[in-house]
Amino acid sequence: MTTKVKNIIYWILRLIAAIIMAQTLFFKFTASPESVYIFSTVGLEPWGRIGIGVMELIATILLLVPRTVVFGAVLGMGLMAGALFFHLTKLGIEVQGDSGLLFTYALLVFVSCLILAVTHRAQLIDLLKAKFATL
Repeated sequence: MTTKVKNIIYWILRLIAAIIMAQTLFFKFTASPESVYIFSTVGLEPWGRIGIGVMELIATILLLVPRTVVFGAVLGMGLMAGALFFHLTKLGIEVQGDSGLLFTYALLVFVSCLILAVTHRAQLIDLLKAKFATL
């Protein structure tokens, strides 16, 4: 696969994760009934809803900046691991008749971020080497 094709695939993965996380921010920050229900069910309403929304915003921005993709991917992966955990333990795959849409979105973001984290791990390794070289 050529570098150009790889870059296109990576941008598609970045956009999938960023768009899904960004579009859910409106619901978290406006305290939509579905968001309040979800975070109440898992015992994190309201601060968990707001805090996770802020972290998803940060992950979205990091994913869109080429120098910080790996950080956004790792953060996004962690956030979606939490979402998937709660879907599988307390919420169920289907939440309030959504036919599993939120679960599917969390899974798409997790997989996209996992691929990005693995393929951009050199960014993280280089940063850590530079940081520890100065100590």
